[in-house]
Amino acid sequence: MKRDTSPTTAFQPAAPRGIVEGLVYVFERVMPDPFVLSICLTFVVAVLALLIAPTGNVPTLLDSWYTGTFGILAFALQMILILATGYAIAEAPIVQRGLRALAAHAQTPARAALLVFPVVAIAAWLNWGLGLIVGALLSREIARRVHVDFAWLVAGSYSAWSICNSGLSSSIALSQASHGNALNLVEKATGHVVPLTETIFAPFVFIPTVLVVVVMTAIFIKMHPKSDNVVAFSDAGDASDDASSADPHARTSDGAATFASRLEQSMLGTLLLLVLGVGYLAMEWRENKFDLDINTTILIFLLIGLALQRTPIAYANAIRRAARQTGSMLLQYPVYGGIMGIMKGTGLASMIAKAFVTIATPATLPVWSYLSSLIITLLVPSAGGHWAVQGPFVLPAAISLHASVPRTAMGVAMAENVSNMLQPFWAVPIVAIAGIRIQRVMGYTAVTFAVSLVIYAAALWLVH
Repeated sequence: MKRDTSPTTAFQPAAPRGIVEGLVYVFERVMPDPFVLSICLTFVVAVLALLIAPTGNVPTLLDSWYTGTFGILAFALQMILILATGYAIAEAPIVQRGLRALAAHAQTPARAALLVFPVVAIAAWLNWGLGLIVGALLSREIARRVHVDFAWLVAGSYSAWSICNSGLSSSIALSQASHGNALNLVEKATGHVVPLTETIFAPFVFIPTVLVVVVMTAIFIKMHPKSDNVVAFSDAGDASDDASSADPHARTSDGAATFASRLEQSMLGTLLLLVLGVGYLAMEWRENKFDLDINTTILIFLLIGLALQRTPIAYANAIRRAARQTGSMLLQYPVYGGIMGIMKGTGLASMIAKAFVTIATPATLPVWSYLSSLIITLLVPSAGGHWAVQGPFVLPAAISLHASVPRTAMGVAMAENVSNMLQPFWAVPIVAIAGIRIQRVMGYTAVTFAVSLVIYAAALWLVH
């Protein structure tokens, strides 16, 4: 399947005539491939650690880098499995029909934005992995039917996805609401858990989350390029895609079905895995309260995908296609793990957090927590993982200053929503599945960064 993945060679944009076009123009010429960018960030963080970090010596830096690089591998596989299993669900025929039915309602760029933003935002609020997959595939279906700028549409999907850290899959909110969780730093400090009613369902989180979606929908409608600057989606058929998923054992040379093909096409293997998976979930949720963590999410996605694809070979082929889209993440996760290792091991991350805490007051601490998290997550897109570094500094400050503990904790999570719009790490899977270069997309999401930065900061300070 050939796609328009090289717009800078197939289309040479005219000189920029506005702020948004200027941003796209600059990002296409300045921003390197995300893997190259991660190497550049490693260099920057290493230099900063050696110059200003409390334990910024070469042996500590090297040891921290190695520990972080290989310490993230389990988490990296979990993230890739979420995306791969989500892709297999979204590629199922019934889901594809649903996406096509939705896309049929988007007949203009404005209607495309009005459809994409709420659908993707709801999916992302429910689960960040689901939001990424739905955003990419819905964008492709719409772009097949409507003459829109594809980078603009994918950027809109990614912008709608940005609210995921304020939703049900927010690792910081979930960990603080879970008794005995290793990252429940609030419970360790105070003996109490923070229920979701005080975090993701609280007005200071829920209101800006909805506001970002509504405001950015309106802004994106206005940002769609003029017709002479539109780079449309190209989806010329390529037989290699179908050939790669063909069943090599389907028939022998004389046309007879083989034992292997009958086994692959049998639903017995699917039923066996469904019985095991559903049985485990039923047992676990009966004995303990209902809970969704990363592993449970992967299992649920696996079971749904198997049920929708029906046969083991159909599911295996869907995962093979997903692997082609998520392969670039295999390179980036270890590099960013190394960056986080350096920041944590040398004390650079804690130094950044402390610098903001020392100038905070009870009213401003959540905002300073938000800003320090913004800086850290621009360097390390950690999906809440840096809470283990930042939490031990901001939470004692919140307790001693009598500031809002839930507000301070969620300031860290909300900053991740914002930083993701400039940090391309989480955009890699959505642009890979959509089939487009990331540089044009980030030119548009830079606007989302600026707008959501103000909205979340204002909510942390003013909404009660």
